[in-house]
Amino acid sequence: MNSRRVQILVALVLTALWGGGIYAGHTNGHLRFLDRLEATLTDLRTLARGVQRPPDLVTIVAIDNTVVKRGGSYPLPRADLARIVDTIVQFKPKVIAIDLLLVDRSAAIGDATLAQTLATGPIVLAAAAIFPTASETVATGGEDPLAALPQAERFLLPLPAFADHAEVGIVNVATGQSGSPLSVPMLFRTRDKVELSFPLRVASRALDKPLTIAPDHLMLGDRAVPTDTDFALPITYYGPRRTIRTVSAQSVFDGTLDRAAIENRIVVIGAAVAGGGDFYPTPFDSLMPGVEVVSTAITHLVAGDGIVRDRKVHIADALAAILLPMLLVGLLAWRRSALGLLAAAVVMMAWAALNLLAFTHGIWLNAATILSAAVPPVAVFAGVQLWAGGRRTQYLAAKSRSLAQFQAPAVQEWLARDPDFLAKPVRQNAAIVFIDLSGFTALSERIDPDALRDLLKAFHALIDKAAVDCGGMVTGFLGDGAMILFGLPSAMPDDAARALKCAIDLHRSVERWIASLPPEIADQVGFKIGAHFGPIVASRLGESHQHITATGDTVNVASRLMEVAVQNDARLALSDTLLDAADFLGDPDGTLRGPLRTQVRGRSGTIAVWFWRDERQSRRPAAEADVTS
Repeated sequence: MNSRRVQILVALVLTALWGGGIYAGHTNGHLRFLDRLEATLTDLRTLARGVQRPPDLVTIVAIDNTVVKRGGSYPLPRADLARIVDTIVQFKPKVIAIDLLLVDRSAAIGDATLAQTLATGPIVLAAAAIFPTASETVATGGEDPLAALPQAERFLLPLPAFADHAEVGIVNVATGQSGSPLSVPMLFRTRDKVELSFPLRVASRALDKPLTIAPDHLMLGDRAVPTDTDFALPITYYGPRRTIRTVSAQSVFDGTLDRAAIENRIVVIGAAVAGGGDFYPTPFDSLMPGVEVVSTAITHLVAGDGIVRDRKVHIADALAAILLPMLLVGLLAWRRSALGLLAAAVVMMAWAALNLLAFTHGIWLNAATILSAAVPPVAVFAGVQLWAGGRRTQYLAAKSRSLAQFQAPAVQEWLARDPDFLAKPVRQNAAIVFIDLSGFTALSERIDPDALRDLLKAFHALIDKAAVDCGGMVTGFLGDGAMILFGLPSAMPDDAARALKCAIDLHRSVERWIASLPPEIADQVGFKIGAHFGPIVASRLGESHQHITATGDTVNVASRLMEVAVQNDARLALSDTLLDAADFLGDPDGTLRGPLRTQVRGRSGTIAVWFWRDERQSRRPAAEADVTS
């Protein structure tokens, strides 16, 4: 297994551990900040789902500002409340739920009147759970499923005179860190007692079906009520306030209460007066009366249209917290490019769409936990990928710069476009220029090695500049000489012309360079150049370390022309073939002498050779320095 696969495997394992740790930490209550994020995301999903028409099962009779203005005080006098209940009872509702805490005594006549009225109909009264702190506490441990219930210090129950004539349910709701109620506990407990919630008591009475408490859900008759792990009912809002049918209690006093709004329905009496009662922020409304929140929960229970966030959903959340980040990291590792980022982005958008689709169809998949499990490892891995990519880019750039010292720029570009360039030999026409220092071997025996190295370095720099300026390729420095090839990466019509210009430029630049050397060195060295044009075979040579070169008779002739130049008191020998291919018309600063029909060593037949001389500089003839290197 190579190192990259090991790195990817380690990244995937760490990602899985991170996702599992985030999910476990949030489930155990250690990452409470995620609750606020989840509440915000839930509000956004609710708004994206839009306003929904609630099942027409519940009517809210609101004790609103109109009623308080009429009576002149709040809380409403018990006699007035008795009149409201009595009127509603006469219209035969399924059940009357009074979302008011009747825990304090008031006028004796009013209390007695209300007590008598409560005995005339199916009534559920609200009670409250008192907790030791501002937040509800949950005991952990034990195998009893009720151990997960919110544990209160005590229950604040209605006065016995009222409770004796009605059923009682706990009206508390559970709010997230944003203040919006996201769920309503269905069961509450103290150390020695368990009580049903107000909405559950009302729904059970309205449906007239027995309630069964199963280990992870509730049963109303033969219908399962999916709840969260702590027996809380997740709620989603149908819309802004008054989306659930609402009438003012003032209609009772005016005699205008519509019988159709009451008969055979669940009626919830509660406060909606400004400055009194409970108000909560919801996705649709900044101030929704608590009575409407409770009525929403009652509607969910009776209609069975509540959102599901049960054990199976939590298992799906756990798997998503582990698998989604692993998939994203795997995609980034699969393609360290825009394709990998695009694939990861598509997966994230698909997950977001699936999450929203599930929410709109009644399944509450966690969003905050999954994002917290996915975003950090993906960001870290992407950052590491970018850092590694930057390091790799720097490495490749350094490698490219290093390669540039050995290959011509045109060849580098060609190899970058076509890595198989010259993998098979290519036969074509090309121009070859050879240059060599004369007297260098003897000189190397007399001067310091460092000085000799500096001398060669300067000589090679002159050759490299002339080759690059004319578009040639130095195939190799041969100690005190070099071979320059014109015709790669592809043959061009002006290869011969550029080779001729390069040979003349080399003649002039090397001549000036030698003249600038100390006399003890300049008097010992000379140079010779040969140039020819014709067919070659271009190929790669070598196995693990390859280099590009040319072979064939043209290369041999160009090399031997240096000897012909020396033999004829010249420094630059040009083949007649090169001059014809270059369409050379002369140089005002130089003269050509020839042609000379001559043989070259190692080759049968003769060749026409011309000798070029620079008229701008007058130095001793090459024959004076005719020392074979």
